[in-house]
Amino acid sequence: MSLRQLVPQRLINLFWHLPQAILANLIYGFPGRKLTVIGVTGTSGKTSVCHLLFHILKTNGFKVALISTISAPGLHVTNPDPFPLQKMLKKLVDEGCKYLVLEVTSHGLDQYRNWGIKFKYGLITNITHEHLDYHKTFDRYRQAKLKLLKMAEIPVKFQDSDNFVKANQNAAVAIAKKIGLTCPAIARSIKTFPGIPGRMEFVKTKPFSIVIDFAHKPDALEKALKVLRKKTKGKLIAVFGCAGLRDRLKRPMMGKISGRLADLTLITAEDPRTEEVEEICRQIAGGCQGRYEIIPDRQTAINRAIARAKPGDLVALFGKAHEKSMCFGKIEYPWSEYQAVRKALKLCKH
Repeated sequence: MSLRQLVPQRLINLFWHLPQAILANLIYGFPGRKLTVIGVTGTSGKTSVCHLLFHILKTNGFKVALISTISAPGLHVTNPDPFPLQKMLKKLVDEGCKYLVLEVTSHGLDQYRNWGIKFKYGLITNITHEHLDYHKTFDRYRQAKLKLLKMAEIPVKFQDSDNFVKANQNAAVAIAKKIGLTCPAIARSIKTFPGIPGRMEFVKTKPFSIVIDFAHKPDALEKALKVLRKKTKGKLIAVFGCAGLRDRLKRPMMGKISGRLADLTLITAEDPRTEEVEEICRQIAGGCQGRYEIIPDRQTAINRAIARAKPGDLVALFGKAHEKSMCFGKIEYPWSEYQAVRKALKLCKH
């Protein structure tokens, strides 16, 4: 048993992570206190809210920056550790930035990664099942998320919606209004929003559709499939896996969701790390009561899905989206969901 397994996480956070955050702030001069910081967290939707809000502020003349899953490439983490984060903030301050939209995670909040940052506004998109491998219980996960509202000078509420696209828009609009923007100004910005790579992104629409989406949690997968179900005239084919060394409880949950909402589920690899891909797939399949196949190799799974697609069908690829690599063992191998689609289309001659 490792030392990390013997020592409670809260002690590791207090005596290891917190001192790093304090030191990083001292070295870089507490740059987070020189910016108007808007923090957004939640199980799903936080990246979409951050990008839409950033667009709204930028198109209305704000000197604003964005740090999110997508905008901080190469870190392979949503909420950066203290040293890279404070370095980024210092650079933004030096460049004359005044506002920052910061995507915040439960890990980041629990591990004091954002210590020293003065949050002006804070918003939680939602809290559903995720990261119980780390937090152990849903209540601890919830309490970690709620820390953002306690840290924020102005907690922001918004009108939720069953439509996960509408909910994200409502959240971004609520913050923009708090900042002082008018409804007409916000509406004009939303009309010019180009969307986000890997977030409900249609990469092909005829004669069948292909969608790439980052959904990798039960709630996000369910909402995405419900939206896509309404857009599908033919059959809905879902391709996804679950990450290794992460929350195992969600695996059969996601299988059950896809089995209920998709016509065919192809279960495959998604960063298995040191776990066996086949075993992860079997755990997902354990909850799937609909039609499914286990295809461990992700390229082969995508090939199979696209080869089976007929006019009117929709193939939805979940879990990788914008990411540039996939982890097997302890090594990150190059991976592009977009390139995988191109290969499949060429192979199948669609």
